[in-house]
Amino acid sequence: MYTLLLLLIYMAFISLGLPDSLLGSAWPIMHEAFSVPLSYAGLVTMIISAGTICSSLMSERLTKKFGTQIVTVCSVLLTAAALFGFSTSSAFYMLCLWAIPYGLGAGAIDVALNNYVALHYSSKHMSWLHCFWGVGTIISPYIMSYALTTSSWQNGYRMVSFLQMGITMILFVTLPVWKVNKTAEQQEEQHEVIGIRGAVKIKGVPQLLLGFFSYCALESTLILWSSSYLVGAKGISAERAAAYAALFCSGITLGRFLAGFVTEKLGDHKMIRLGTTILLAGCAAVLLPIPSDTAALAGLVVMGIGCAPVYPSIIHATPANFGEKNSQAIIGIQMASAYVGSTFMPPVFGLIANHISITLLPVYVLIFIVLMFFMVEKTFPAGAVIEKKTKNEGRLFHKP
Repeated sequence: MYTLLLLLIYMAFISLGLPDSLLGSAWPIMHEAFSVPLSYAGLVTMIISAGTICSSLMSERLTKKFGTQIVTVCSVLLTAAALFGFSTSSAFYMLCLWAIPYGLGAGAIDVALNNYVALHYSSKHMSWLHCFWGVGTIISPYIMSYALTTSSWQNGYRMVSFLQMGITMILFVTLPVWKVNKTAEQQEEQHEVIGIRGAVKIKGVPQLLLGFFSYCALESTLILWSSSYLVGAKGISAERAAAYAALFCSGITLGRFLAGFVTEKLGDHKMIRLGTTILLAGCAAVLLPIPSDTAALAGLVVMGIGCAPVYPSIIHATPANFGEKNSQAIIGIQMASAYVGSTFMPPVFGLIANHISITLLPVYVLIFIVLMFFMVEKTFPAGAVIEKKTKNEGRLFHKP
């Protein structure tokens, strides 16, 4: 039963990733259909991010009242409905309206599942779960590509919506499986709601939020601007630059898969340090002042691999560093800070690129790498992490 529950959580993480790359793959056609500028995609993503931030901050109260399983089912259903709404939209304002439930659903499930896995499963599963999120983001562009080739972008959204509906039904009929972990239900019921103010007052949490903000800022900035950097700073073709920029995301997915095999031996703290070291090596390769573009191309791939263990390791270490009773609230505001970083920091670099130079991308990223490292280091007090394996299918409980 524990294995079945874990498989359900893996499936939920795939559903979490499915919608995330749909808009980008369809927008070149969608913006023409709605007769709006290409830049309007930013408005839709910002509305989604706003909804995600709100639901992340509300997740502690929602999970305590309804439980992780109910929040998960309702969140997947909400995103499925929003995606179907996208497919029926005939005007741009309708997209903006459907983006609200899309964001609300994405944030709630993200926090609930991350906290559940951090509390009850080993670090390798946290890494592999985020790898499966990457699988979801890889699948959906292919679905959209098929839809654009055979019919329309509306059918692409509709197909992913039906997939989400199917996942919702599977999660709904398997709700009793979650009761196999009665300890989890008891913890959710007994823990008091500490709220945002209470969480921020905990020693080390402000540094954690700034560190997580920095990580998501650098990751999203690289995803958005690495291709433009290769074209503008290295003078390579747009087609080749796009291919290598895509490898950055593939590096993250592959890196998280590989990290799952070593993370239990090294622990979350060492995995974050290892990832940071690889990130710095990749950034140094991009910064090398040499005429060949090989170092920069390889550096982007290396940076993707370096990013891989950081996000899941920070989340997985949260219950151990701050206590199980505080983890739901802290992971909620962690996610909110993550979405703030990923939403607003890439546009800031866009202004820098416009008014100064695109060549400053590796310097901009380096600032966030350093800030992330020192802030996250402050959240790992010496001897604070005590890990105890149980007999239940290799689950991991933390004792603060």
